[in-house]
Amino acid sequence: MVAIACLQCGTPATNTASTFCRRCGLPYGAPPRADVELPSCHICYRTVEDDGRLPSMDLPGLRVDLQRHLGEHDRHPVGDDDWLESLRVGDRIRIGRWQASYEVVRRYLVTGAVEAGRRRAFEHNAIVTAMTQLKRFGPDAHILGDQPEWQAARAAVSELMERYHHRNR
Repeated sequence: MVAIACLQCGTPATNTASTFCRRCGLPYGAPPRADVELPSCHICYRTVEDDGRLPSMDLPGLRVDLQRHLGEHDRHPVGDDDWLESLRVGDRIRIGRWQASYEVVRRYLVTGAVEAGRRRAFEHNAIVTAMTQLKRFGPDAHILGDQPEWQAARAAVSELMERYHHRNR
């Protein structure tokens, strides 16, 4: 395994003799330029910090590049992604009788934030409304003007959240 990766874009080196990133041209080990958008982990959605690294999950105090961070997720999963994939229908996920964008639901489960990311809109449907209400009011809230459809969707999403995060306990 090649142990070096670009700190600006996260691209791993093709071999140990490589000195410059083939994608962005930055020398390996050099800090990212200040004017670029930094890469994010596609598993936990964390963006690397200004030095191009993230805190290690294996060794507290150590900072690692994006490729090592991705490797650490094998030992530190964010949730039961295999089970979540079993609910997937194309680019959507079926939760009870509802469907929503798979990426929006997974991002919410991992980060607790109901957002689709920068410059992207998400679909407002029963699942996304339920996630928003759970974040704001909690699972046992009695909401004035509540609708039975939203109550049922909140129950389904709460059950999904319990099952997804159960693996990490």
